[in-house]
Parts: sequence; structure tokens; C-alpha cells
Amino acid sequence: MKLKVCGLNNRENILEVLECKPDYIGFIFYNKSPRYIGGLDSGFVKSISSAKKVGVFVNETENIILGCVLRYGLDFVQLHGDESPEFCQMINTSVPVIKAFQINDAFDFSIVKKYESVCEYFLFDTKSENFGGSGKTFNHSKLAEYKLEKPFFLSGGIDTAMLDEISLLTTHYSSLAVLDVNSKFETAPGIKDINKLKEIRNHELYSR
Repeated sequence: MKLKVCGLNNRENILEVLECKPDYIGFIFYNKSPRYIGGLDSGFVKSISSAKKVGVFVNETENIILGCVLRYGLDFVQLHGDESPEFCQMINTSVPVIKAFQINDAFDFSIVKKYESVCEYFLFDTKSENFGGSGKTFNHSKLAEYKLEKPFFLSGGIDTAMLDEISLLTTHYSSLAVLDVNSKFETAPGIKDINKLKEIRNHELYSR
């Protein structure tokens, strides 16, 4: 199991987060998000090498996405909007793509099959009007409908109180590869709670 800490936008806090040794760190390039990357220095972001850098985009153009990849030295692009398989394939030729899907009880997992060959990972988040960041959790039993072998990130209201439950999920869903934490690990939007990150870092789930 690997860890992604998403929604970072403060230099000093990022340095503290990196001391917790996450595998991935996420930067949101969607300006309607309270965790928007904003004026964070691109040179600083580009210099980070101890964790894979993920840029999160929502229905953005190819030129802007690839421009940000170069400017910030992104290792992955996370497409969190209504992007088509064709668009994912176009981006994936330049940088690995993580395609996000918003899950509720009515979600049809057959949709993701179209994206299987054009993405490196999937990400399953809770359905919301704001393309994520709701702090809410979807019904994880819904994952039983996922039949592909493509590894996925689990997101959506993840908190320390859920770690034992998620540990059990890993015994049922071998494709669950990365835990993606965000709003429940914050003291303010974009500022991560280091004590909570240390707690997850020391949990047996993360030490596997």
C-alpha cells in the first residue's frame, strides 16, 4: 500500500509533509478548488524528488496540462473531470495518467473499461458537484463491482478512523494500490495535519 497526500499549496507545510515520506504528493490546478496551487513557486515544486508529483486537472486543455507538466516537473497527471478516453490517451503519450471517477451507489463500473488501456491508474472518489474535496466517503462495498486488474487509488473522505477498515479492504481488493488523503488530514484548506500523517505513516496498512 502506498500513500498520496493531495491538495498541497504551502511551501513550509510541503516540506513537513515530505518528512512523512508519502509516495505521491498532489497539486490541484483547478482554480475553483480551495486547495488551488495558486502562486506556489514552480521551481520549488520541480525540485522535489522524494515523492512523485501529481498534477490534478478538471476539464483542462491539452496545452495547459502539458505546459504545467513541464513547468512544475510533474510525474503524473490526474484527470478529475469529464475527460474522454481519447483525451486520456493523448495526455498519456506524454505523461502517465491517473483517471478519476466519482462514485455513488448508481455508478456503473462498466464505464471504466473504456479507459483501461489509456491510463496508468484509476482513482475512485466520492461523487460531488465540485469534482472532489467533499470530505465524504462513498460506500466501499461498491468496489465489489470493479472487475478489472488496473490498480487504483482510493479517495473520498479518508480519515485515520478508517485505517483498520481500509486494511480489511486490501484483503478483498488486490488492485487497491494507493490511499489518497486530503481534506480530513488538514488544519486548513491546503495545510496538512502532520500529526495525522504520522499516524497513517505508522499504521500497519502503510508499512506493508
